[in-house]
Amino acid sequence: MRKLMFIISRLILICIAYSLLVACSTTPVIDDSKIIDSTDPFEDANRSMYSFNDSLDIHIMKPIASTYVDITPAAFRGRVTNFFDNVGYINVFLNSSLQGKLDQSLSDLFRFIFNSTLGIAGLFDVATYMGLDGHEEDLGQTFAVWGSSQGPYLYLPALGPNSVRDAPDLVSSYLLDPLSYVTLTISLPVAFLDFVNTRANFLSASDFRDSAAIDPYSFTREAYLQSRRNLIYDGNPPAESFDDFFDFEDDDTTL
Repeated sequence: MRKLMFIISRLILICIAYSLLVACSTTPVIDDSKIIDSTDPFEDANRSMYSFNDSLDIHIMKPIASTYVDITPAAFRGRVTNFFDNVGYINVFLNSSLQGKLDQSLSDLFRFIFNSTLGIAGLFDVATYMGLDGHEEDLGQTFAVWGSSQGPYLYLPALGPNSVRDAPDLVSSYLLDPLSYVTLTISLPVAFLDFVNTRANFLSASDFRDSAAIDPYSFTREAYLQSRRNLIYDGNPPAESFDDFFDFEDDDTTL
């Protein structure tokens, strides 16, 4: 426990240093033309990976997640979700800072500190009751704010929808996760719990997709891209023009 707290303290110091580094910078202006690219140059490979993941999910992960929901109370699952959200919150704070959101980054820092201490390692979300709302920030959003184009859409094994711009966050979030520095005998079962709990949280959403979508792959892709756009603009994306709703010239998606 002492070693884990030492690691967390070091990570916080690193994040504070980054925050001070960008404190005097201005928030970049987002180029909307680079935010979302619905073209899918790797569609054949992506669809193959989607089929593989879907088969894995149907035969293994969904039954495990459903059983997990059946045998655990909702309050327990809520505590587990809070814990993993808090563990990953250093990454949120860092990217708030790198995007020049100084006020938000300070709020995120104190949210992590209060939930890690008063909230008993994040099991209880005391910060929200203190007026420190949670945010969703990652390296992909930071790259978008800095002007990076999205790049091709990717569907990754086990991990699901992603993009060239978003994929580096898989590395940075891992390096900023305190649990990645503990022994495998602890980190592996904890990671499995995180995976199962996350899948359980999306049972209703995946059931809706499978029942409502003509082409679940296309539905998943478009939902992911629109969700990313919404996050990049902090929930307030600019209104799309009237013509955007009827522009199908470049849409060669096979349904």
